[in-house]
Amino acid sequence: MKPKQIFITGATDGIGQETARQLLTLGHSVVIHGRSAEKIAKTRTYLAERTGVASETIHSVQADLSDLQAVQSMGKQLASQFPDLQVLILNAGIFATAPELSQQGFELSWAVNHLANFVLVDWLLGSLRQQQSARIITLSSIAHTRGQIDFGNLRLEKPFNGYRVYAQSKLANVLFANTLARQLAGSNITSNSVHPGVITTKLLRSGFGATGDSVAEGARTSVYLADSAEVAGVSGKYFVNCMTHPTAPLANDLALQDLLWTASHTATRPFLTS
Repeated sequence: MKPKQIFITGATDGIGQETARQLLTLGHSVVIHGRSAEKIAKTRTYLAERTGVASETIHSVQADLSDLQAVQSMGKQLASQFPDLQVLILNAGIFATAPELSQQGFELSWAVNHLANFVLVDWLLGSLRQQQSARIITLSSIAHTRGQIDFGNLRLEKPFNGYRVYAQSKLANVLFANTLARQLAGSNITSNSVHPGVITTKLLRSGFGATGDSVAEGARTSVYLADSAEVAGVSGKYFVNCMTHPTAPLANDLALQDLLWTASHTATRPFLTS
């Protein structure tokens, strides 16, 4: 396909870094995100060495995704500096192993895995609408099938359970991607979600104490959705191993989709500038 400009969150290690490498190898232009300036610099060098692409042409932005104001600032920066962005890969995610609140007082995995995506996409939809076609790809997990959205426990009001809050955030990812697909139906923008597989990353090691497949395998479906002409116009689907796959029934609950959207908007607005 014609080269695209692609933005990837959480691209300084694991699946995100490998996704950037594969997309650069395919000839696309990549903007990587990271929390640390040092890790961003190391990643740009790493990607340049392994793809032959000049490091100065690998663009980057820095933000702490647990801070909604920082996410909004990053969205503004992306819209201003990279008006030709055609693909967003919402790859970043954490597994919280202890109770912790974000800058704005939300449970940390909820803030990073869901609310950051909500705020970022809100600020970039205008730019995406200006493209001939655009794609939003949200990384979820098979864990979404065990998730429940507990609207009364988004600020650690109840005893902490790491897997429960992780699964909740992964269900939110699919609900969010599906809601976007409905809202953007008939437009130039598609929205899909992905289970990358059980992949050996720091998240899998710290959250589950396990190992799995390679990051190359973990990046494969995101790269397919970003690059392939086969999925042009495909929206509102959940992909596993580059194929559509059924989701948990809750992910297709339209009332829950709308409730989550409204709750996310209400929760984030007080902290953001107009």
